[in-house]
Amino acid sequence: MASTPATTGYAPVNGLQMYYEIHGSGGMPLVLVHGSFMTIDLNWGELLPILAERRQVIAVELQAHGHTADIEREPTFEQFAGDIAALLDHLGVGSADLLGYSLGGGVVIETAIRHPEKVRKLVVISSPFRPDGWLPEVLAGVEAITAEMLEATPLGDAYRTVAPDPDGFGAMVERIKGVDTASAGATDDEVRGIAAPTMLLIGDADGIRLEHAVEMFRLLGGGVFGDYAGVPRSRLAVLPGATHVGLMMQTDLLATLISPFLDEPMPEGA
Repeated sequence: MASTPATTGYAPVNGLQMYYEIHGSGGMPLVLVHGSFMTIDLNWGELLPILAERRQVIAVELQAHGHTADIEREPTFEQFAGDIAALLDHLGVGSADLLGYSLGGGVVIETAIRHPEKVRKLVVISSPFRPDGWLPEVLAGVEAITAEMLEATPLGDAYRTVAPDPDGFGAMVERIKGVDTASAGATDDEVRGIAAPTMLLIGDADGIRLEHAVEMFRLLGGGVFGDYAGVPRSRLAVLPGATHVGLMMQTDLLATLISPFLDEPMPEGA
């Protein structure tokens, strides 16, 4: 379970009352952005306390998720990215490191593209930069998702525990399930233009095509012979025996990969 936050609140951003928690203190702020249908505690409960030992962690709940009520606005990566940027402004944070999982990975990628001044480093866990980065069976599965399939799972339980409308889980699922697939995603040039050093984490049994992760890594400057060209500013880690859901349960391994990357000095010229 996540540690007790030092601060909680609702930020008035873009017509939304966006829930956030602040854990830890000192160091570069780190923003955590959860996956589809999730809450802070469900997604980050084990990893967050480890990360908060060395830095200030700002965990958020996106539109219609957890404590954050839905509004009459189409949920999109662009809107979510704007919310993250506006939240940082609200908190007086000039720039931060961003870490996102699944849906949240798409959000932090979009934030780095649209609001580059807000992003120092980027960690993307199990997320493509275009819908075709998902395996075909994932895309088909998203279309088939119903609220009834998820009501009795930890997703439904976590939502009902904290949501302002505990009966709104079904509506939230219908609103959110198509965000990944409805988006055109980022272009190659947009990804290539991301200035923030980026770590990509994926399981070898994930829902993301391995070829797609490598493609993104190359766009970010990876795939070079480091002994000659130098180690690129971005990183790619493929975790063995890890599924899309199971990867997030490998807390200690994730922490040993993420923390050193975030702690490294920024590359020259970044």
